[in-house]
Amino acid sequence: MKTRFILINTSHAGNVGAAARAMKTMGFTDMVLVAPRWANVLRREETIQRASGALDVLTNARIVDTLDEALDGMTHLCATAMTPRDFGPPTRGPREHFELLLKDELLRQQIRRIEPDLPVKTDESSESDDKTASGMGFLFGSERFGMTNDDVYRCNVALSIPTNPQFGSLNLGAAIQLIAYEWRMTLGGFPVGGTETASAELNDTRPLADAAQVAGMLQHWERSLAELGFLDPAAPKKLMPRLNQLFNRAALSPEEIHILRGIAKAMSEAAAKQK
Repeated sequence: MKTRFILINTSHAGNVGAAARAMKTMGFTDMVLVAPRWANVLRREETIQRASGALDVLTNARIVDTLDEALDGMTHLCATAMTPRDFGPPTRGPREHFELLLKDELLRQQIRRIEPDLPVKTDESSESDDKTASGMGFLFGSERFGMTNDDVYRCNVALSIPTNPQFGSLNLGAAIQLIAYEWRMTLGGFPVGGTETASAELNDTRPLADAAQVAGMLQHWERSLAELGFLDPAAPKKLMPRLNQLFNRAALSPEEIHILRGIAKAMSEAAAKQK
C-alpha cells in the first residue's frame, strides 16, 4: 500500500539523508519535506553522504511549504510524539497500533467476501472508512521541538516508541528506521536473504472468491468426502461448518477455489477406483 514519510521543519541536512537510508532499507521511497531549514537540503553534501546509496529516495523526495500539501492522498495519519496531548489522538506503541490495523483490515476483507455489497465501516483505531487502502502517512516533527499540538491533533494516532524512561531521546533517522521496520513487518516483511517474495495481508490486492464460489466448492467437497467414505451423510456432525470456517479464514481467491475443486475431483476419482 501507499506509505509516505513526512518530515516537518527538519533542521539538520544529515538527518534527511539518514531518513532516506532508513526508508530504503525497508522498501519505502515516498518522502516529503515540509518547510525544511535548507531549501537545497536534498542536494547538500551531508545529506548525500548520510543517505549512503539511497539517492533514489532523495531524487524522488518532494519539498512543500505546508503540511496540507504533504498529506495529499493520505487517509491514515500517524504522529510521532513522546508525550500524549490533551484532546489529541490515542497514544500507542507502533507494534500495538499496527496489529490493530491488521486485525481491522482482515475483518474488513472477511466481511467484503461474505457480503460483497455491504458497506464496511469499523471503529477500531480510526474514523476513516478505509484507513489501510489508500495511504499511510508517518509524520515527524523538527529535531528540537517535535510536532506541534495542531499537527498532532490532525492524526489518527500518536506513535510513541517504547524507550528507556531515563533516556528516551531518539535521533530522527533512528526513529524513522524503527517505525519503518515495524510497518514493513506488518505488511509482511522481507524474507531472510533479501529476495522480494514475501506477501502481506495489508498488501494483498488479489481478487477474493465470492460467497457463491465458496459455497459451490464446499458442496463439491461434501460430495467427494462422502464418496471417499470420510463423511457420513447420515451423521455429518460439524465437519462441513468447520471446513466452511476454515476456508472463510483463508480468504480464498478464485484460482484457489479452482485448485480445491481439482482436489475434490481427484478424491471422487480415487473413490471410484476403490469400488
